[in-house]
Amino acid sequence: MEIRKVEADKKQYLDLLLLADEQENMIDRYLERGTMYVLTDGGVKAECVVTDEGSGILELKNIAVKPGFQGKGYGKALVDYIIQTYMGQYTVLQVGTGDSPSTIPFYESCGFRRHHLVKSFFTDHYAQPIWECGVQLVDMVYLQREI
Repeated sequence: MEIRKVEADKKQYLDLLLLADEQENMIDRYLERGTMYVLTDGGVKAECVVTDEGSGILELKNIAVKPGFQGKGYGKALVDYIIQTYMGQYTVLQVGTGDSPSTIPFYESCGFRRHHLVKSFFTDHYAQPIWECGVQLVDMVYLQREI
């Protein structure tokens, strides 16, 4: 398993980016200002994008693992890598996500705790309703952990 920084042509991973953020124009809001990493293990299995949000906060804007490879530790390996890479440079790693039974437990297992909520984020910013595990995503849940 190898994790490497993507310096150019980040859109070549659009299929993975869209797994975590279903609307391309929303991805465009952070992709170029963010730092992207891909995890390979006999081919690309996962990606993540992090951004500097100021005040010592690093935000995990996008993290996705290819279907068929989820639940095998690739997502956790990326989170651990981000924590190790940015330790000492930032004090907090945060992530904003939908209140989904598939994502919240993953982040909590990585040491994140609920921090705050942005009401109606998904209904206000996305053209189509987003559903995960039979639940429509409405509010953005922010979770944080120290790094």
